Amino acid sequence: MTLADQPPAAALVFQTLLAHGPLTRAEAGRRTGLSPGAVTKVATPLLADGWITELGRPAVAERANGRPATLIAVRAERARFIGVKVTADEVIGVLADLTARPLAARRARLGSRDVGTVVRAIARLVTALREAAGARQEGGVHSVGVTISGDVDGHTGTVQYSPFLDWRRVPLARLVESATGIPTVIENDVRALTVAEQWFGAGVGLSSFALVTVGAGIGCGLSIGGRVVSGAHGVSGEVGHLPVGGGDRICTCGNTGCVEAVASTHAITEQARQATGDPELTMAQAVRLAHSGDPAVRAVFALAGRALGRAMASVANLIGPERIIVSGEGVASYDLFADQIRRTFADHAFGAAADCDLVVRPLPFEEWARGGAAVAAQRVFAPSK
Repeated sequence: MTLADQPPAAALVFQTLLAHGPLTRAEAGRRTGLSPGAVTKVATPLLADGWITELGRPAVAERANGRPATLIAVRAERARFIGVKVTADEVIGVLADLTARPLAARRARLGSRDVGTVVRAIARLVTALREAAGARQEGGVHSVGVTISGDVDGHTGTVQYSPFLDWRRVPLARLVESATGIPTVIENDVRALTVAEQWFGAGVGLSSFALVTVGAGIGCGLSIGGRVVSGAHGVSGEVGHLPVGGGDRICTCGNTGCVEAVASTHAITEQARQATGDPELTMAQAVRLAHSGDPAVRAVFALAGRALGRAMASVANLIGPERIIVSGEGVASYDLFADQIRRTFADHAFGAAADCDLVVRPLPFEEWARGGAAVAAQRVFAPSK
């Protein structure tokens, strides 16, 4: 039985325990707005089916009907999930329990970016993760969550467009499910990482926050009112394609003036090559030149910082988040444009929006894959409609 078979109140109690538990029934009722009787009613089948479990009494025991209260909590081992992050060069996988606690992690290089090669690589990775769990894995894997950059429609399981893989209208969820024999969901990688940050990262307890990722692309995940926004058509938070000027460079989307056209790692590398006259210059070499004080290369990073600052100010002005988390592989060189980002953000954020907390949070790709596992787990009790 899944939580989709339960009444909405059961999913509400389960989500509350997942985010804040262990809790007494009375505290669960206060947090959900349900009566103690309603909490007990929906908790009974969840206990019977092993989704939640009773623990001991809290340190400061509450009393219900004259009896000491007991704590209830999500039973982490009740289900296992695999999250996979797909990049242009490799697949990264994490096996996690119901609370998204990692149990095993694996990586594999991609020999090609064609759909068949990637699907087979994901299937091999899933097999390796299941074997890695060994005796610790009580049951099978409940579902797989695959995350990928681009326009991803999680409702239909289709990658509408992924520029870094050059994919269009790929029914990825169906293909992976067929190759692995395990129910599969897919999600945009930045939104999946936003789910992870909301659940167990720097977004825990916040009413609203944004996650801006800097790397091969510029992405943004939005959590508003405790819900990660996916958009009516699977597209939301595409700050990388905000028109902020910065020259006539053509973006991967075909337009000019996009944040991504000047601030992605690829764009920075290309501009640094032009600035130095070295067509073989790498991003790592550009970073070293900037750190050594090369004025032309430092100007490239300053331009990227201004574009990112405008983008983050736009996010703050639109949704007024409590925090903007900055992550992605590009934050390794964040110090080179941090001052420019903050100055530009302060100049363009309107009024109190400038008080938004900016937090830099480097995260390895295993955490992105863990976001895929979190999305798969959340679909158990909050299935897509």
